[in-house]
Amino acid sequence: MEDVIPLPEPRGVRKRGRVESSEPGQESSDPGQEEQKRRGNVRSVSGLREDDPSVRLLEQLLFGTEDELRGRILEEDEDEAERLSVEDEDVESEEDEAPLQHRPTREAAWVDEDDELEEEVDMKHRYRKDLMRGDAESVMTKHKLQQRMREQFQKSMGGAPLWAESSSRKKKPNAAEDEDGDDDEEEDDLLRRTGNFVASPERLSSGILRMKKCLPANSARPSEDKLTTVQFHPSAQVVMTAGLDQSVSLFQVDGKTNPKIQSIHLERFPVHRAQFSVDGETVIATGLRNKMFYLYDMMEGRVTPVHTVRGLNENRVKEFSVCPDGGALLLTGTRGYLHLLTLKTKEVVCSMKINGDVSGVAFSHDGSKVFVNSEEGEVYVWDVRSSRCVNKFTDVGCVTGTSIAASRNGQYLACGSQSGVVNIYSQEACLNSANPKPLKAVMNLLTSVTSLTFNPTSEILAMASRAEDEAVKLVHLSSLSIFSNFPVSKRNIVHRASCLDFSPHSGFFSLANNKGHAPLFRLLHYKDF
Repeated sequence: MEDVIPLPEPRGVRKRGRVESSEPGQESSDPGQEEQKRRGNVRSVSGLREDDPSVRLLEQLLFGTEDELRGRILEEDEDEAERLSVEDEDVESEEDEAPLQHRPTREAAWVDEDDELEEEVDMKHRYRKDLMRGDAESVMTKHKLQQRMREQFQKSMGGAPLWAESSSRKKKPNAAEDEDGDDDEEEDDLLRRTGNFVASPERLSSGILRMKKCLPANSARPSEDKLTTVQFHPSAQVVMTAGLDQSVSLFQVDGKTNPKIQSIHLERFPVHRAQFSVDGETVIATGLRNKMFYLYDMMEGRVTPVHTVRGLNENRVKEFSVCPDGGALLLTGTRGYLHLLTLKTKEVVCSMKINGDVSGVAFSHDGSKVFVNSEEGEVYVWDVRSSRCVNKFTDVGCVTGTSIAASRNGQYLACGSQSGVVNIYSQEACLNSANPKPLKAVMNLLTSVTSLTFNPTSEILAMASRAEDEAVKLVHLSSLSIFSNFPVSKRNIVHRASCLDFSPHSGFFSLANNKGHAPLFRLLHYKDF
């Protein structure tokens, strides 16, 4: 058993226990002072060890030998210095990150002084003079001209689309502005939407057609003579009117004021028929007296007369139809002839002939077939590519045919007669059967049926006779019944209609009458223009 040596309590041990803290709970902020204190403690330990052997023994038991203690103190000094250097690096990195976010942009390697000069454009040129707003704008900068053209385009398209407007510009509805608040909200929503919807999800009901009478489409410029044409633009909120006053006019459709966009005058050329091209960039207009016709390029503002058509042996051209493929016109000639004319070369590429005179022409929905109604009461079906007659049938009960129309969905074919009867057929039966039976014989008109038009959704058939006032009827095709509320009884608002048309998504319906007006109606069932 080993002897236990009693050890006296060493002096200065409590002082050694406070080496790393200058004050309780407070660390020293100066690394140099801490190092001096530690070295002083080492020296004091050495002095105590020399004075008292028991102190030396206790020191070895608590801290190890002198070399171990000195090494431990140096390791702590190195760890503390490393920690302080890491903190300094973090502070420097935070200070360096801020300027990186605001570095100046690099200068261009080359600067052309001519780029800073604004190019000026001569506005007196015939393609640009319509954009002038006074003689002071005979010369305009290129930037200002682009802005003017953008404004003109938005005006023609019915304004900027809804997605391009900021939230602060959107008009908030106010119920006190109009007694017909619900109708106005629906109308405003219609004029803001630019989607590809062709009908509301609900089916169109029969009996009563919900509609609202608006200002005439051409109220900003009524015609001085009979209107012969009204047609909506295929993609923009624009309607065109033309008539015997030798003018073609374009109006923006807003249902309230319908401001005029442009009007062109064709000298000594009463317009018998005018129609947009498939892309909507050109207007084709024919007259009453000769075979000359006009092409009006709306994008360039240029009017081109076409005096000669190669291969066309006709003295007069009045009626025509635009082919759905957009590159040709089908001209109605005399003695039963039809001529296919290409717009690119202005020449006839083929001709077709039926027995009797042509009274009406309608293309199938894909443009591959042409339905031709003759004054003899017979209907011919021609294949456009082969210029061959693929079917022929007699319109049931018809003595003299006057008009024809085909629905866009390929379901219906309507044939009008001089007696006022309109036979509605299945288009498939007309293509494949030699004796198709009509689905319905509509007998609500008492005079010759001169106009037939299906709406784009193939839910409504509009029919009219220009031989009598208010002789316009709308047919609900699902039930093959007449809408009873149009036209309004005992009110002359339609007069004698010579042309009918629906807007691209059936939101509006208009017609051209003998008073020089184009009455306009908002069809509330449809939510898009």
